[in-house]
Amino acid sequence: MSTTVLFEYPLNEKMRTWLRIEFLLGQLSACQPIVDHLGALNFFRSAAELMDVFERGELRTEILKELERQQQKLRTWAELPGVDMLRVNALRSELKNRADTLMAAPRMGQELRESRLIGLVRQRLSIPGGCCSFDLPTLHIWLHVEQQVRDRQVGQWLASLDPIRLALAIILDLIRQSGIFRTHTSLNGFFQDNAENADLLRLQLQLEDSLYPQVSGHKSRYAIRFLPLDSENGEVPARLDFELARC
Repeated sequence: MSTTVLFEYPLNEKMRTWLRIEFLLGQLSACQPIVDHLGALNFFRSAAELMDVFERGELRTEILKELERQQQKLRTWAELPGVDMLRVNALRSELKNRADTLMAAPRMGQELRESRLIGLVRQRLSIPGGCCSFDLPTLHIWLHVEQQVRDRQVGQWLASLDPIRLALAIILDLIRQSGIFRTHTSLNGFFQDNAENADLLRLQLQLEDSLYPQVSGHKSRYAIRFLPLDSENGEVPARLDFELARC
């Protein structure tokens, strides 16, 4: 049985940022429960990177604009014959709720910034081995408190991220569903086409081909070059079929 590998490539800066936030939020969730130094450092490193991303640009404004854009698309779909109006209205209501919650939320990542423990660890992450027990006794003792106390604190940090997490989840889900996978063929490992103002490319490759895509592009045009995983001995077929969705 063949294994399919999914690759995603953002075609603009806002999508690039959103995918990074989604990735980091997933990393934070995957680190739970925190039971040792390894789990703690993975969690705090992802939290620090997430705060760095939050500090770039008008993130909240862009997400609110996208929530409104998706609502407008649903209003257009509602005028088409045969549309499931119950589903459309439910999505419109969810989009509005997500926007209202995000609008009312404090500054994104504020609770993480106000945490003394996160701040102390964040300062030491760039130093090789800088989170040893003698460098960070605060972290060392925190890892020895009762598990339920630690879980409760981590839960509060993550709950403070729910407004952006839930808003991004519905946005990215709708964007991904907007593209249909179609079969395309690359010639000598190269393929290019118009992006048609898409935000995201999604590619599906077979694992046994041992190839990965190198994508360059923007909202009007993109190019894909397929490269062998084994750069010395791998080969790229003259014709390669792959699945691609423009979202």
